[in-house]
Amino acid sequence: MRLTTIAVILGLAIVPALSAQSSNAGNFSTMPPAPWPPVATFSILGYDPATGEVGGAVQSRVFSVGNGVLWAEAGVGVAATQAIVDVSYGPQAITLLRGGMKPADVIKKVWESDPDPRPTDWTKFGRQFAVIDMQGNVAAYTGPKASEWAGDKQGKFCTAQGNILAGPDVVSGMVKAFEETQGHLSLRLLAALEAGQLAGGDKRGMQSAAMLIVKKDGGVWLHNDVVLRLQVDDNPEPIKELRRLVEKAATQRRPRR
Repeated sequence: MRLTTIAVILGLAIVPALSAQSSNAGNFSTMPPAPWPPVATFSILGYDPATGEVGGAVQSRVFSVGNGVLWAEAGVGVAATQAIVDVSYGPQAITLLRGGMKPADVIKKVWESDPDPRPTDWTKFGRQFAVIDMQGNVAAYTGPKASEWAGDKQGKFCTAQGNILAGPDVVSGMVKAFEETQGHLSLRLLAALEAGQLAGGDKRGMQSAAMLIVKKDGGVWLHNDVVLRLQVDDNPEPIKELRRLVEKAATQRRPRR
């Protein structure tokens, strides 16, 4: 199953960083009026080399964030496109990963190829973009036209990114939680979202969350690469509801033969 998608985000913000290990310190600016109301999000991408599963999770103060942020293909990798979103970054990233390009080069090529069609109200310098491949290589970009606070942080087989957040502790806490949590990839991604929220999360509040995990033939039925695809579209505690769904899924997960 190719180019499985979930989660879109509307107008957000970010900080400078174009590398697999980016520094998020610096000055921040406020975006000009956007064509959609500015909202915020934070996401985590992760890879489990023990199982071959790759995926991501996201939370936002926007209705139905599970509508374009996360893009994944089994055996290829996963990407997140958020902030001043160009949803085409997702399928472009998967195509380039499938061709063997490394995440840092994917980030560079996709961003540099962006014609920036709306520079005054939806600039490419406000985009936020992250990628992981099936070797666990990670890279992320957070543009310089940002509303406080926005940035990204990479860890072992993971990358966390967000915008209009309470501060850098959000992404740092997410990486720490992902690295230290044991168990299925879904539980590790969920723990990262919970840690991000505990650190302050989206400073505008909570509304929706989503998760996507893929693996070749890893889903139920035949020829299904979707291990897990969950969406909480409108809930005062979307991460709490996402945990309920993740734990429900765990009770139904059967060992692979």
